[in-house]
Amino acid sequence: MNTAYKVLSSDADLFAAALAQVQVYVVQLVDGKPHVIADYAGPVQKWTPEYIVLAGMTYRRDEFEFRVRLNKK
Repeated sequence: MNTAYKVLSSDADLFAAALAQVQVYVVQLVDGKPHVIADYAGPVQKWTPEYIVLAGMTYRRDEFEFRVRLNKK
């Protein structure tokens, strides 16, 4: 089953996700490519140019990819 998702890469994406309080999941990157889902974390709590805080856990932006599922239409 394929799931449609959006990668949160910009500060604007993170801001919109934080306002909407959507569930964000974290994908670990290996050699810059998505490898495995690391956590179904929760809403964005805080972000900086280097880090993102989700559900009390801090993730480096350059080591993980952050995704939200898109609603099927």
